[in-house]
Amino acid sequence: METIKEIDLMLKKEPGALSDVIDLLGANGVNILAFCAGTEKDKMKLQFVANDPEKAVNVLKTAGYKIAVKEVMACEIPQHAGGLNAVLKPLKAAGIPIDYAYLCIGTGEISALILSVKSMDKALKVMADNWIRVLGEEFYHLQ
Repeated sequence: METIKEIDLMLKKEPGALSDVIDLLGANGVNILAFCAGTEKDKMKLQFVANDPEKAVNVLKTAGYKIAVKEVMACEIPQHAGGLNAVLKPLKAAGIPIDYAYLCIGTGEISALILSVKSMDKALKVMADNWIRVLGEEFYHLQ
């Protein structure tokens, strides 16, 4: 399956909590390729894709963080006005709702949209049927 691993964790909503996680991962050679962070009451939810998900999981668990790992999809999107709809409209036409989406921080070469959907197999087929490039393992190596 052409999916990638997303790591999810909850942080205390306090100054430096996000920075501490970024410092910890960076000190261990883990690069965050895409992330989404938002607050939920007194906590911050962090969802991210790293260049080495297994290492990121090990580093965070060793540091005492409680994490969850899930499969998400990374789709290449055209770099022009309205380019996001190249991915979004086929999902809409197929009746596949998006749980959430966020963009890749930047690779210099392509733009990628990270998507979480409940019907991953169906969504992957829709992407293939519409000639949309879905990035698997190669996503971890984009520069």
